[in-house]
Amino acid sequence: MATIRLQREDFDVAAEQRKLSEGRGDIGAVVTFTGICRGGEGAEDIAAMTLEHYPGMAEEEIARHVTEAEQRWALKGVTVIHRYGRMVPGDNIVLVLTASSHRGDAFAAAEFLMDYLKTSAPFWKQEERTGAAAEKTSWVEARDTDQAATDRWNKPNRGRTAAE
Repeated sequence: MATIRLQREDFDVAAEQRKLSEGRGDIGAVVTFTGICRGGEGAEDIAAMTLEHYPGMAEEEIARHVTEAEQRWALKGVTVIHRYGRMVPGDNIVLVLTASSHRGDAFAAAEFLMDYLKTSAPFWKQEERTGAAAEKTSWVEARDTDQAATDRWNKPNRGRTAAE
């Protein structure tokens, strides 16, 4: 069972984990990843970030990758919550929870989902920067390192379940 939500408002990590695992004797591990808006990026700090998305398409793309994770690993539950709108440093951006009987599946699935969220989910990020030399707002371009992290999941023997 998967939960996927795109929302403006913040989320409560502990409450979401409880929703996923409460009363479930078959879950032995829950991996929690929370992406947080950071402020320091070197000489020019980030004052805020605005995330935009393509409604409908974003949920479908995330669901497609959740389904793939469920096929690759023995998962008992998945939650993906991604915020959109304007955020400032310290604000939560994304939550990925993966639950399984064994930690290996939960860790691998969470990492897989985050790699794909960074490269494939239809979100656009605009940063507002501080400092005299900085262009005040700019759209963030994709990074080769993010794509390389995603590409590694297509190599043989990536994504085997704990039972294999």
